[in-house]
Amino acid sequence: MAPPTVADRSSARRRSNIDAKPVYSLSHDILCIIFSFLDLFDLVRCSVVCKSWNNAIFNSELLRTFCMKHQKQEMESSSSFEVSASSEKPLLECLEEIAMERHKLALEEGRIRVSQWMGHSVRAEQCRMKMGLILTGVGDKVMRLWSSENFRCLEEYSIPEKLPLIDFDFDESKIVGLVGRNLCIWSRSGKRSIFPSRECTFVEGSCMRYFDPEAVVGCGDGTAHVFDMYSRRCSRIVRMLPGPVTCLCVGDDQLILGGSLHGNIGVSGLRSDQRVAMLRSRNTIGIKTMCYNASSHLVFAGSTAGHVYCWDLRTMKPLWESRVSPNVVYSLRHLQNDRSSLAVGGIDGILRILDQNTGTVRSGCIMDSRLLSTYQSGVGVVEERIGNRLSDETPIDAIHRRSRPPITSLAVGMNKIVTTHNDKFIRLWKFRN
Repeated sequence: MAPPTVADRSSARRRSNIDAKPVYSLSHDILCIIFSFLDLFDLVRCSVVCKSWNNAIFNSELLRTFCMKHQKQEMESSSSFEVSASSEKPLLECLEEIAMERHKLALEEGRIRVSQWMGHSVRAEQCRMKMGLILTGVGDKVMRLWSSENFRCLEEYSIPEKLPLIDFDFDESKIVGLVGRNLCIWSRSGKRSIFPSRECTFVEGSCMRYFDPEAVVGCGDGTAHVFDMYSRRCSRIVRMLPGPVTCLCVGDDQLILGGSLHGNIGVSGLRSDQRVAMLRSRNTIGIKTMCYNASSHLVFAGSTAGHVYCWDLRTMKPLWESRVSPNVVYSLRHLQNDRSSLAVGGIDGILRILDQNTGTVRSGCIMDSRLLSTYQSGVGVVEERIGNRLSDETPIDAIHRRSRPPITSLAVGMNKIVTTHNDKFIRLWKFRN
C-alpha cells in the first residue's frame, strides 16, 4: 500500500475536525437532549462547567421537571394528588430540599465506602471540610490541606516552633489557627503572619472558631475574645461563663455560644460584651463539643458521659436528650442548612447518625477490617474498605478496636464525612444512595 500523500492527510484532518466537534459548540437543543439523560446531581455539576452549559440547564425545563416530580411525590405522600401552581416552590429552594433529602437517605441507609490514608507523621487530631477541601492537623508541626476527591495534599502549613496548635479553621483564602497564646493567619499561598502579642491578651485559649471577618477564642477564665481579622485587634471581650470555655460555636446570625465542663452553655452576640442567656438542662454535665444550626435555631452539645443534648434557641428550652455512647462524645456536626441529620463521634469509635429533631440514632457505622483495594496517590497508599452499619443488638465490646478507633473530630460534606482518630490516618466516608 502506498503511503498517504499530503493531500490525503489534509483530507483526514478535515474529516476529523468535522466528526470531533467540540462539546462547547453544540447547539442548545442538542445539549438539552444530552442533559436529559442525567440525574439531578450530575446536572448541577454540569451547570458550573461553563456559561453555555449553565444557560442550557437553567433556561430549559430540565431542573423544573425534577422539581415538579419531587413536589408531586411529596403531595401524593401527604394524600393530596394535585400540584397547584400556587404550591410550587422557587427552583433553588426546591433543589436544596431535594439535595438535603438525598443527603439524609445516603447517611441513614446508603452503601458506605471508606478511604483511608496516612496524613501525618505523628497524629491528626482535628479536621475541617469545606468546598471539597479537607484541613487536618494537631499532633505534629504542620497542617495539611487535602482534596476530598483524590486525597492529594494540596498545601502544607508549618506551625511556629515550640508552640502547640490548639484549634484551626479555614476559608477560600486563608487558614486561621490558635497557636499557643497567639492567633496565626496563613494565606493560601503559604505566607504566615502572627497577631501582635499586645492584642493576644488571653491567658489560656482552649478553643477557637472563625467566621469571616472575625475569630473568637474561648478562654480558661470563662471569656471569649473576639478578634477582627483585618485590623488584627481584639475588638471585644465577652464574659460567657463562670468556668473555662471548652468549646465554641459562631453562627452567621452573629451569635456566639460557649460550653463548659460544668454543663452550662452561654449565649451572646458578636456585638455584645455580656452573656445574654444561659442554656442548661437538668442532667447536663461535661459539655465537650457543640454545633449550632442557624437554619433551625437548634443547638447540639455532646458530653463527657456520652450524652447528646439539643436546645431550641427560640424558646431557650431543652428539646431532647439522648445517651448515644457509653463514654465521651468528642465531635458532632451537620451539613450547613441540613435540618435532618447529625453526625456524632466519640471515644467508642462508632460513627453515629442522629435525627436532629428527636435525637433518635438512625444508624451506627464502623469500617470493615477487610481490605477491598489499594492504590497509589500523591500522598502514598490509599486503602479502600467497606463501611458496615451496626444493628441495634450489636454489643460494642464485641467489635474489635481496630475497626473503631476513637473519633476525635469529624466534618460533614454532601454525602460524605471525614474523621480523624488521634493517629496518623485520615478517613473519608462516602455514602451512596
